[in-house]
Amino acid sequence: MTLEEKIARINALYRKSQAEGLTEDERKEQKLLREEYIANVRANLRGQLNQIDIQNADGTVTNLGEKYGSRNEKGN
Repeated sequence: MTLEEKIARINALYRKSQAEGLTEDERKEQKLLREEYIANVRANLRGQLNQIDIQNADGTVTNLGEKYGSRNEKGN
């Protein structure tokens, strides 16, 4: 299932929950899809942040991925 399909399914389940409620299986599916979506967003953001270099006032360059990456990977 592509990311777009997952988002569409999350939205469909949300609309159904507001209109008539969800079955236990649908609630589990919704929770799983949301967790997968959040994990995907975090991975994409982490990948982008790992590519950012900051030039300090003294002219040195700090890579955010090298500085903060290992701590974030353990925590999430």
